[in-house]
Order: sequence, then C-alpha cells, then structure tokens
Amino acid sequence: TLLCNIGAPKDTLQREPVFQGGVVASYHLSAQIIKRSSGRSAVAAAAYRSGSRLKDARTGEVFDYSRRRGVAHAEVMGPRDAPAWMFDREKLWSSVERGEKRVDAQLAREINVALPHELTDEQRVELVRGFVEEQFVSRGMMADVAVHEPVREHGDDPRNHHAHIMLSLRKATRDGFSRTKTREWNSDQLLKDWRAAWATSQNRALGRGGLSARVDHRSLKAQKISAEQAKDWAKAAELDRAPEIHIGPRAMAA
Repeated sequence: TLLCNIGAPKDTLQREPVFQGGVVASYHLSAQIIKRSSGRSAVAAAAYRSGSRLKDARTGEVFDYSRRRGVAHAEVMGPRDAPAWMFDREKLWSSVERGEKRVDAQLAREINVALPHELTDEQRVELVRGFVEEQFVSRGMMADVAVHEPVREHGDDPRNHHAHIMLSLRKATRDGFSRTKTREWNSDQLLKDWRAAWATSQNRALGRGGLSARVDHRSLKAQKISAEQAKDWAKAAELDRAPEIHIGPRAMAA
C-alpha cells in the first residue's frame, strides 16, 4: 500500500508489512509539524486535506480545494466543552494563524496513517474516529480529520486508503485555546505510544471485521528477534528481508 502524504516529513518511518498465514497487513504512522518558517499555512493545509474552500482570516487569502477528489470523510473533533466555533474548520485554523505571532511559529501537528484496505469505508472511518478520540481529543487537542481514498482515474493504488489528522498544539478549553502550548505533546515517548496504540486500534478493527490480517508497529528486526525467541522459525524467515520504504509525493510524481 502506498501512503501519499503532502510534504513527506523528515521523521517519516518505514512501514513494516507483516506476513501472517499468507495475509499481508500494512502499517504506517508518521508525524510532522506544520511550520510557518517553511512557508506553510494551517488554513491551506486544512483546505487541501478536507477538500474544501477556506479563507485565512489573518491574511485574507482564500484556498479553494472544493473540487479535490478522493476525500471520503472529513470532520473536526474536539473536547465536549470546547466552544462551538472551534468545530468550524475555517474559524479553527484562522484562530491558530492569528494566535501565533512569530514568523517561525509552529502551527499544527499532523499525523498520517495508512488505513487497512481490507475494511469497509464505514469501518475505516470508525477506526480513525476511535483512535483520534482516544489518543488526541482525550488529551484536549482539536483534531481535523480527513480520510482519503484512492482515485483510480489518477492511477492510485486501489489499496491506498489513508488519513491525515491535523492537531492543535494548544489545549482547547471552554474559553478557547490555552495561552501556552502543551510541551509534553512533543515527547518522543508519546510518539512511540501513539505508534503502538495505532497498531492496537487497527488489529482490534480487523478482528471485529472477522479478518485474519494483523499489523505490528515494531521494526522488522525487532519482530524477527521476537519470532526467534518464540522459536517460530518460519515467521523469522519471512521477516528476514528489507523493509518497504514510504513513498512521498515527489517520488510518486517522478
């Protein structure tokens, strides 16, 4: 499965397909920070990912991606006590843009995940919503979720279902965003926890769907060591290979 996210992040991690009884499941989770210093806009990013037309209240610039195909589902999620305006995509990210004054401001965190093509459209949306609620909204983040499906007319791989999750860097309260950013959300350990949780969420969804495919967030090397310790020599042999490499948009275009 090819996950094509926009502006492939430097910390993109290799995907580790897992072979179980001949069934292959593909795992991918990567994270990046959307920065103004890179010439990026949170409003523009949200418009592109959601396939919508948004106006940046800070600059007056309009970003129109309403004709974009391949957006299967898009919604803004957040804590129940967050004010209603924060669930309006245009107002949410315009507020972020206005609130961050620095020319090198960090605007949002984006999590990109590959979705199991074995599931139905409804099951994929349910999977993403549950993961976002459990791992991000519960911590006080606003989350802008866009589930993308392959567009065959564009030559997309038919298994290329994935989601973009844009997250606020400040906690949402009943009065709006907190005055300070939540630094603990930047920890390497938390990213590792999210990777493990995403594998757990997918496997739970695959099991509910009656599917035998499973994913593993660990590296192939770590999985191979575990298989050898369990004396599962057949699985160890299957895992003795080079990992697939994430393919970003530039490589896909080439």
